[in-house]
Amino acid sequence: MLIVESLIDKKRVPAYGNEKIISLGDIAMYTDTDDVPLKDVLQAIKEKEGGNAISMELKKATPDDLRDYLAEVLPTFDRERVYVSDIKKLISWYNILIAAGLTDFETEQAESSTAE
Repeated sequence: MLIVESLIDKKRVPAYGNEKIISLGDIAMYTDTDDVPLKDVLQAIKEKEGGNAISMELKKATPDDLRDYLAEVLPTFDRERVYVSDIKKLISWYNILIAAGLTDFETEQAESSTAE
């Protein structure tokens, strides 16, 4: 069992072994060539937005608006395998991380490999 904490309301709840839990560090976006780690996509969004939250209203955004936005930060994303719902999740996750003050999207592996 794990204890997980919400970044939004800071509530802690147990997560049991039968629940599906995936680290954001294990997620990648499909592209026309290789998969790109989510941290790289988040970093590209951060650079585009200047470290601020994305101001796009997800409920009012059209699928074309969402695809156009992702094309600005990840031009080679696979338009057949990356769904509009995936782009909405990406934008939501980015905004939640920014609001929580988690703006360093570099992995801890890079820090540990330099320490070795």
